[in-house]
Amino acid sequence: MGEGAAPKPPRPAWLQEYELVGKIGEGTYGLVYLARSKKLSSRGVKIAIKRFKQSKEGDGVSPTAIREIMLLRECMHENVVKLVNVHTNHLDMSLYLAFDYAEHDLYEIIRHHREKLSCSINQYTVKSLLWQILNGLNYLHSNWIIHRDLKPSNILVMGEGEEQGVVKIGDFGLARIYQAPLKPLFDNGVVVTIWYRAPELLLGAKHYTSAVDMWAVGCIFAELLTLKPLFQGLEDKSGPNPFQIDQLDKIFKVLGHPTPDRWPTIGHLPHWQQNKSLIQGHKYDNPGLHTVVQLSQKSPAYDLLSRMLEYDPTKRISAAQALEHEIVLNCIFWYSTSICSGTSIIVSVRGDRQILRYFRAEPLPGRNALVPGQPGEKIVVYPARPVDASTDFDGISSTQSSQIPSSNSAAATSASATAAPVGATARPHQQMPIVGIQRMQNTSMGTFNVNAQANIPVVPANMYLHRGPQQQQQQVHQQARRREAGNMQNTGSYQPPAKSRRM
Repeated sequence: MGEGAAPKPPRPAWLQEYELVGKIGEGTYGLVYLARSKKLSSRGVKIAIKRFKQSKEGDGVSPTAIREIMLLRECMHENVVKLVNVHTNHLDMSLYLAFDYAEHDLYEIIRHHREKLSCSINQYTVKSLLWQILNGLNYLHSNWIIHRDLKPSNILVMGEGEEQGVVKIGDFGLARIYQAPLKPLFDNGVVVTIWYRAPELLLGAKHYTSAVDMWAVGCIFAELLTLKPLFQGLEDKSGPNPFQIDQLDKIFKVLGHPTPDRWPTIGHLPHWQQNKSLIQGHKYDNPGLHTVVQLSQKSPAYDLLSRMLEYDPTKRISAAQALEHEIVLNCIFWYSTSICSGTSIIVSVRGDRQILRYFRAEPLPGRNALVPGQPGEKIVVYPARPVDASTDFDGISSTQSSQIPSSNSAAATSASATAAPVGATARPHQQMPIVGIQRMQNTSMGTFNVNAQANIPVVPANMYLHRGPQQQQQQVHQQARRREAGNMQNTGSYQPPAKSRRM
């Protein structure tokens, strides 16, 4: 061994269960790797492994990691990532989470259409992706979990196997229970990537609800339609929670200024009080949201999007409401008769109502979002997320590269840059059973399942919560979960790691 070269610490035995392929993501909280299982029961199965960095306080496992484990081990839903295992390295107190691997995320899908195909995403795929995002989010919100970091790179899409084309909501590092918080959510610091951050957060709200997730979904919906971020502002990083005037400026240019009529409580928000004259001093020639996303103002898609982007969080549509979205149009029908009086024609007028439903109109959303919506349409073969095969489990670059699976090979990636003919392999189009679909598996949530708790009322998602004896009892359950977190070594979900620019 050369002078100055420190020996590597021995690796834990559990690491021998996996064959490392390479790094697929890096962010604030750690690194994410692609590996294959060596177990006889699951040999060759792809696994995503997230390695958390040590806590900044240097006292062990990061609280972010503990919170993510606590939530994911309780969640079991088709549209939420699945945690497979939890591993620890006692030598350096590093923590590893193993997830089912998803080949795609919305960031890469949108970029592929924008930069490689130069065409929009077909209506069926957009509707199927959005329906599944809302389906998973409805499950989380119904179980009092707020995500707080929804963005395209955290929306995964399965690329192979029985779950091809199924959406998985991932990255629960900022997620938390919000039914009975031990302290105001504002104390958690800045949440949500700035382009997808709700206006109440930008204006310094001390209290907020699951409505912040719905604003982010609205931004994602618009991005699926236009292939570019709807509100692409520059982030001010000068302090812990600075006034983000540029991001608000981008929002106001599209949606117009918020007013007390549209948002009665806006006057109570700190940044609005301190910067009201600055905000109102900006004048805009608003093109209108419908112009930006190129949707008719009377279309169900536009109506749903505009409800997601309501300024007032108490008026913003919830995930459950969005799944059942409908728009009522007052129509006027003109009837002419053959009865003539001289040269005049008698005309009768009758008013009627027309109900349009976004998710119940053709094309209906499907479970496999990656197949064509109409016969004869080409299948788009999306490239898998890039893998850095030169990095080992310690995050150290190596001159020896692990062999990348054939599905991630350069040839496969090159071939996927263009649309494939209908004959290309893809799982059949499975439409969503819109009526009577089971959106929540309540029995899996344990103490987090509000509906299973005796004497705990169900509170609407957008209602601000007041703490009382019932909520204090819930805090006891949460604290017990925290004490158990260090002993977990069982199932949960895959979280899609994003690259350093997005995670």
